[in-house]
Amino acid sequence: MTNLLFVSSSLFGDGSQSRLVAAELIDRWRQSNPRTTVVERDLTADSMPHLSLAVLAAANTPANERSATARQDAALADRLIEEVEGADVIVITAPMYNFSIPSALKAWIDHIARAGRTFRYSAAGPEGLLKGRKVFIVTGRGGIYSDGPAKGMDFQEPYLRAMLGFLGLDDVTFIHVEGLKISPEAAASGIERGRKAIDDLMPAAVAA
Repeated sequence: MTNLLFVSSSLFGDGSQSRLVAAELIDRWRQSNPRTTVVERDLTADSMPHLSLAVLAAANTPANERSATARQDAALADRLIEEVEGADVIVITAPMYNFSIPSALKAWIDHIARAGRTFRYSAAGPEGLLKGRKVFIVTGRGGIYSDGPAKGMDFQEPYLRAMLGFLGLDDVTFIHVEGLKISPEAAASGIERGRKAIDDLMPAAVAA
């Protein structure tokens, strides 16, 4: 059995192009691996608060030493980490907002990045503790940032690769859905390229 965590972060919800392409990826994965279970985490302003000082303090306090208030403060972050730890595969939708990621996705990362749990410091330097999981990231981009003159303004993929790698999630595949705001034709072409990328990935990614 494979446990798959689906993390979506678009303001457009079910109308998000990155979410639609990611859903196709998940459907294809389940066709190749019918015993896959899916846990969905939808990141919105209501469901994913930004990290606060109280939550940070509670998260850094050993569980058996937390007060009742601290346990409540740390409950969401604990649950988010448990979802990641329980996943074999993680699929993330990451639309590009102002050349980077949505603030709700950044908040999710802030909650799951915990010293001693998802990474640790050692004499050899920091070590990610979430190794061994596959990550697929479907981006949605209004322009073209994977190559060409705007590539230098892509602070989305480099950040996600670096941050997830810091946590030990270094098996990361990006599927870029680009050109969504250039024209209807460019948008259709970008969506088709995303679907083609999924075709190229499956079922080899399932078997790996």
